[in-house]
Amino acid sequence: MARLGGSPTVQTLAVMAVVFLGQQVAGLIGAMGFLFVLGPTVPLRPWTLLTSIYAHGSLPHLLGNAAMLVLVGLIVESFTTTARYHAFFIATGALSGLAQITLLPGSRVLGASGAIFAFLGYLVAANPVSSSVLDVLRLRRRTQLVLFALLAVVVTLLTGAPGVALVAHFTGFLLGLLTGRLGVLGTNRRRGQTQHTSGPPG
Repeated sequence: MARLGGSPTVQTLAVMAVVFLGQQVAGLIGAMGFLFVLGPTVPLRPWTLLTSIYAHGSLPHLLGNAAMLVLVGLIVESFTTTARYHAFFIATGALSGLAQITLLPGSRVLGASGAIFAFLGYLVAANPVSSSVLDVLRLRRRTQLVLFALLAVVVTLLTGAPGVALVAHFTGFLLGLLTGRLGVLGTNRRRGQTQHTSGPPG
C-alpha cells in the first residue's frame, strides 16, 4: 500500500480526482472558470496554468485521461524520480496549454492531455530502438526536429476530434519527443532501488 501511495502516477490521479470534485463545488458558486479554466485572461489568473492541467471538462474526459495516464505514466515512473515526474508533467502541461491559447486566441483549456502526450512522446523518442535508429542515421539536429514535428502532426491528427485541443496535443507530443531524445527524465537508478556501497562490515 505504501508503495502504491508513493507512485507519482497514483498521486497525479488522486490530484485529478480531488480537483474534479473541487470543480463541482466551484461550479455551484459560479467560480469554476475563474479557478480552473486556462484562457486569454491568464495574466490576471496565473494559477490557472497549474489548476487547468488537473481539471477536466466532464467525467468521461477525466476517465479517458486517467486511463491514458496509467498506460504511459507507470512506464515513465519506472525510470525517473517522483520530483522529475511531477515537474515534467506540470511544465509540459502548462506549455501545451499556453501554446493552445496563444495560437488559437479565444480558446479555453482544461485537462491533462498535453502533459500525457508529452509522456507518450518521451517514450517514443527515448526507447532504445528509436535512439539506435537515430544514432545510426546520424541525422542533423534540424532534420531530427523536422522529423519529430511531422510525427507530432500525424499523431495529433490521428487523435483529433471535435472539441479536442489539437495544438496542446501537438505541443505536448513534440516536447516529449525532444526531451526524450535528450533523456531529461533518465536517472542512474530505477525507482525503488537503493544503492549499496561495498566494503568491510562495520
